Amino acid sequence: MVSASDLESALDRVRAEAAGPDAGVFGPDTVTWQLDREAVIFLGAGRALLLQLAHPWVAAAIAEHSKTLTDPIGRFHRTFDIIFAMVFGSLDRALLSSRRLHRRHSMIVGAMPETVGPFAAGSRYCANDIPSLRWVHATLVETALMAHDLVLPPLPAEARERYWIESRTFGALFGLTADDLPADWTGFADYTAAMVQSETLTVSPAAREIATQIFAGARPWLRPPRWYRALTARMLPEQLRVGFGFELDERDKRAADNALRWIRRVYPKLPDRLRYVGPYQEAQARLRGEPRPDWMTRCLNRAWIGRPRMDVGGKG
Repeated sequence: MVSASDLESALDRVRAEAAGPDAGVFGPDTVTWQLDREAVIFLGAGRALLLQLAHPWVAAAIAEHSKTLTDPIGRFHRTFDIIFAMVFGSLDRALLSSRRLHRRHSMIVGAMPETVGPFAAGSRYCANDIPSLRWVHATLVETALMAHDLVLPPLPAEARERYWIESRTFGALFGLTADDLPADWTGFADYTAAMVQSETLTVSPAAREIATQIFAGARPWLRPPRWYRALTARMLPEQLRVGFGFELDERDKRAADNALRWIRRVYPKLPDRLRYVGPYQEAQARLRGEPRPDWMTRCLNRAWIGRPRMDVGGKG
């Protein structure tokens, strides 16, 4: 378990290695900024969520404690607000979001309602459990790179290695220590492959129900388009795609192929103001000494994090 004192020890390391008070934890010269500024990473959001749901403890926690089904847009905003604040926020804002996430997770405890894979009915789960945090962290890191490489030139090996080293710092914001995470990209790839092959990832009825509600559309006006559902399914490992009950017919495959072909042609030509996410643009303005984001950045922030500014909020 990651205790409050464990988190503070991890944050001491983050603070010591941070780019600076205004640049935040990572800063503009990092691979993390290069990847996470791209709006195209949204292509992987569905995959990351499904991979997290494939962990029975995570699925049970979401089913019993989350507003995913009643407030999917709110969950989207809350998730990206936390992630972008950690990546693009000032140092104070990143540490604040880390502590808030830990406090929120400390309230997410419960018991498995049924046996799923190696997890027996009645066994306890907690969102600050280290193996669960490690898996959630892994889904975010791996999927961001996968979505980037679907559309843009793949990162070279050296940049990918730097990305993983930086991702270990990102893990520290969850309270994970250096001993909790693989030392290099090869070790990380081995970990994710082992997880996919293990019984730990087992699609529970709760996970399947949440996925069905989100991707089939409990509310028709919120239903993801066919091409996005198909692309998300194709990005999953085969056994998990089967576990979630995703079936891809030829129409689905054509929709995904056509959408990806169009995105690859158009996306690299977009102006930076449309291509890069609002929190990145706010961070760049902060580094230029501009205290308030302009109107376009505020509009983009509303789309990504549900509010006009990232670097505001109470103490915590």
